[in-house]
Amino acid sequence: MKPWAIYHEHQHWFRPLFAELDRRGIPTVALDPRAHWYDPSQRESPYSLVFNRMSPSAYLRGGLQGTFYTLQWLHHLESLGVPVINGLEAFTIETSKARQLTLLENLGLGYPRSRTLNHPSQIPQAIEGLRFPIVLKANIGGSGAGIVRFDTPQAILEAANDNKLDFGIDHTALVQEYIPARQGHIVRVELLGGKFLYAIEVYTSGDSFNLCPADICQRSDGVELVRSACPIDAPKSGLKVQACTPSDEIIAACEAIMSESHIDVGGIELMIDDRDSSVVYYDINALSNFVADPVNVIGFDPFSRLADYLVERYERSPAQASPAQASPAQANLAQANLA
Repeated sequence: MKPWAIYHEHQHWFRPLFAELDRRGIPTVALDPRAHWYDPSQRESPYSLVFNRMSPSAYLRGGLQGTFYTLQWLHHLESLGVPVINGLEAFTIETSKARQLTLLENLGLGYPRSRTLNHPSQIPQAIEGLRFPIVLKANIGGSGAGIVRFDTPQAILEAANDNKLDFGIDHTALVQEYIPARQGHIVRVELLGGKFLYAIEVYTSGDSFNLCPADICQRSDGVELVRSACPIDAPKSGLKVQACTPSDEIIAACEAIMSESHIDVGGIELMIDDRDSSVVYYDINALSNFVADPVNVIGFDPFSRLADYLVERYERSPAQASPAQASPAQANLAQANLA
């Protein structure tokens, strides 16, 4: 059996996954997207399965070079026929909030009224018709990176004039209505293999946009959580969490999002707009960081079920990736050369 490759750059988030795979005796290697290479002439992969755990927020941790590189490597792997969990299409959606909104629009699901732009000079036209407050967020973000709230048109216009707006690493940004969450919480639905796994309510003051579930330190009833996936000295986020069961309609919508985006393992964040009771979907995550201390919050270990899913995907694919089959274009070219 060739080893499985876990492709990630965060040393703490995936410790429970490596521990579970090691417990099962599954050979794995950790690959770092921040420093990696491949040979495009390669016709066979050294890995029997690749699990893409690259984070769009890696640029905050010295990993900018991994973001766009990952798109190239995933394409190469898929051309070889390697089983890839959260492959090229999933990562493309993960790294574009603009594409996420188009996906939600095409599915007929609610999302914050938004505009996509690539230069601060477009701010005056882009904010027309939006209800304030609004937020500006980078197209490639993650962990709340680069999200700034503006309470008045004057505030964002002044920031644009003063060149104080951050459009992120692809120079694309969204201006988006700020949604007041009913009862002060958002809902994060986790899905595995495209199907509902669990859901949590995350209680927030609305002043923080970093809602990483692995960083939450407290249940809603005040019980302290053990954050085994994060550094012991990580600052407490102040967020609180509790398990919940969304409606059948919300679960069906989240499963449709996963299917449309080809995300194998991921999470959907949504909230109820306190102004009109509408369901608002606002973030699609291919990088799923399970909630801290899951047994104490949701009653089971999602990493065990994730490992089950990886085994299932491996068993549905050749144990060792075979050399890629020639495409019709390649076959025609070879025939022409023979002639």
